Amino acid sequence: MKVVIVGGVAGGATAAARIRRLDEDAEVVIFERSGFVSYANCGLPYYVGDVIKKPGELTLQTPQSFRERFGIDVRVSHEVTDIDTEGKNVSVTDLLTGDSWKESYDKLLLSPGAKPTKPRLAGADSENIFTLRTVEDTFRLKDALQRRRPEKVVIAGGGYIGIEAAENLRALGIDVTMIQRPKQLLSPLDYDMACGIHAKLREKGVKVKLGSSVEGFEHDGEKVTVLLKDEPALEADMVLLAIGVAPDTELAVKAGLKTGIKGSIVVNDFMETSAPDVYAVGDAVQVKHAVTGEDVLISLAGPANKQGRIAADNICGGHSRFEGSQGSSVIKLFDMTVANTGINEKTAIELGMDYDKIVLSPAAHATYYPGATTMTMKVIYEKETLRLLGGQIIGYDGVDKRIDVLAVAISAGIRADKLKDLDLAYAPPYSSAKDPVNMAGFMVENIREGIVKQFHWDEVDDLRGREDVVLLDTRTMQEYAAGHGDGFINIPLDELRGRLGELDRSKKIYVMCQTGLRSYIACRILSQKGFDCFNFSGGYRFYEMVMKEKSPACLSYPCGADMKTAK
Repeated sequence: MKVVIVGGVAGGATAAARIRRLDEDAEVVIFERSGFVSYANCGLPYYVGDVIKKPGELTLQTPQSFRERFGIDVRVSHEVTDIDTEGKNVSVTDLLTGDSWKESYDKLLLSPGAKPTKPRLAGADSENIFTLRTVEDTFRLKDALQRRRPEKVVIAGGGYIGIEAAENLRALGIDVTMIQRPKQLLSPLDYDMACGIHAKLREKGVKVKLGSSVEGFEHDGEKVTVLLKDEPALEADMVLLAIGVAPDTELAVKAGLKTGIKGSIVVNDFMETSAPDVYAVGDAVQVKHAVTGEDVLISLAGPANKQGRIAADNICGGHSRFEGSQGSSVIKLFDMTVANTGINEKTAIELGMDYDKIVLSPAAHATYYPGATTMTMKVIYEKETLRLLGGQIIGYDGVDKRIDVLAVAISAGIRADKLKDLDLAYAPPYSSAKDPVNMAGFMVENIREGIVKQFHWDEVDDLRGREDVVLLDTRTMQEYAAGHGDGFINIPLDELRGRLGELDRSKKIYVMCQTGLRSYIACRILSQKGFDCFNFSGGYRFYEMVMKEKSPACLSYPCGADMKTAK
């Protein structure tokens, strides 16, 4: 059996190694258009920022190592230009010599990946404009940084690459401005959670312009002017385009393969395309979302690697299936960690799902152990069935652990309230006896059983203007004085029982505290004393984070609380 693989990196290289492990006699040939067959794509921004020092550390396998260890023929700087699915051959061009020929195959695997989206704007093709997708892109950017020593860089786009590039460029002492057309960065998150990202970037000196559209570029030597719609232009030394990627499927389209979203290659659960004996994997393929069942594009290394393995199994006569992707991801943002899995709230709304949500702000580990920090968790679930739909977390320590627990729970079909029953590891430096994931389960159970009712940040403006409502802050006087939501009165929790007479029983009581725990206790007191009350989901810490982004006037005083500190 002869297998031809078009493209290396995550999907193609993984498939090649798996094929060899399953079939020692198979002839395997990889054609890779770039000069590198297997490299750490996700590590490229960290090489730019000198976190990864040696360029060789980005290369996971070379043509020589593939040949020596796996007996696989890897040809870099070779481009496949056509596919003949009936004759079962591909047209190949050696980009260094210009030689061309046809290569036959028994099985063909396409792993072309994705390409950076480059807008059709005036001046976008200048040498001052960079992308960051391949090793070659990275070396070009790194060389320009070392040679030109730029003072100002503009990054257009606010996804994973744009954010990681901003962090690493700031680490080099460069003035960085991020421009994003939507009103938030990192679209897998909801707006309220993304506010924490915006705040962190600004805290670290990155200028963030949201709701801004780039209209073109003007160049004057090594200077570039970024033209914005209805806004003053920005001056920079360099521009990095990080506005997303699109499936690189020109070859597949030319071959007549069935395509889907944004021209992506349509595959079945076995990673088979519409043509016999032709498989496809990675960022170029359309897959099913594991939570919604909808067709989606998910450009992440984890799914690409899994798909490569599955395609290899089936090429070798197996029966492996790809079960879809949840889109689980994690990103480092200076000293903060941001992670998500499943779907977000805006997707649930778009799909018309009957969902509910909770927000909590637990400590990453026992607060009596030094160094405890606070994380903010948002969990989405179906209201009737309690099926978990997604989770988002921002924080400092233990974020990756908790998002992985939520990812497994979603995959295993564990109900949201059953998160309380998970037997998770505990020691004071790592967690609390009630882990944050357990606490999410407790909250869902309390809501389901009617023990507590909740309200959210986007309801406060309307509540503030109602005469049948009392807004109550149950933190200490010192916390309240340091900063509070406009319109909230202060009765500290420990004084509440003795001051119930100050509250109007004919009105609904909406209660807030720092993280949501004291306000929950207050609601239990009030409910049992005949008050109709609601607990704020996430606490003042979360409310402040969102309101500072949305409307600073909603905060009566600036809050001096450190977002890291667990209280």
